[in-house]
Amino acid sequence: MYIAIEGIDTAGKSTQIQKLREHFKDAIITKEPGGTEAGKEIREIVLSAKTKSKKAEFLLFLADRAEHIKEVIEPNLGKMIISDRSVISGVAYALVQGEISETAIVHLNRFATSGIYPQKVFLLKLTKEALSFRLSQKELDGIELRGVEYLLKIQEAIIEASKLLEIELVLIDATRDIDSITQEIINSINI
Repeated sequence: MYIAIEGIDTAGKSTQIQKLREHFKDAIITKEPGGTEAGKEIREIVLSAKTKSKKAEFLLFLADRAEHIKEVIEPNLGKMIISDRSVISGVAYALVQGEISETAIVHLNRFATSGIYPQKVFLLKLTKEALSFRLSQKELDGIELRGVEYLLKIQEAIIEASKLLEIELVLIDATRDIDSITQEIINSINI
């Protein structure tokens, strides 16, 4: 089964993936962007905020996604794959940018992924207050520097993206305690 853990920065994706790694010991753990050697370089470019063009940023994410599907996802489709972010994030960020049509976003992502999407996506959803607090506790990267309102728009766009791509989305309150979130994810996977 191929699943993805989604959420805006500080939602707890890394923490949940670590907990899932302990539970699903044979799972392939990956991330997007940056799940391949080429992807690591692409991720650095994007997080450094060097690109001025939102279209260029979108195309970089697509390049990473295509490489990730080819190198990591396709060879492991018969196994449990847990990904930190996925095509859902890519579509969500592009929707918020507003420079590319919804149709083009969907078609280009289908092209980049060869139509291989996660079977189930878990969105760790934060409130504005929780997000503001968590961001205040860390040094911000290029995406986080865009602000709380921007990140909350991304969170809503993740929901919209799952509908556009027809991927099952499980909403999870990310302000709850870590173990109850992990258990909810495990229970949903095992259904």
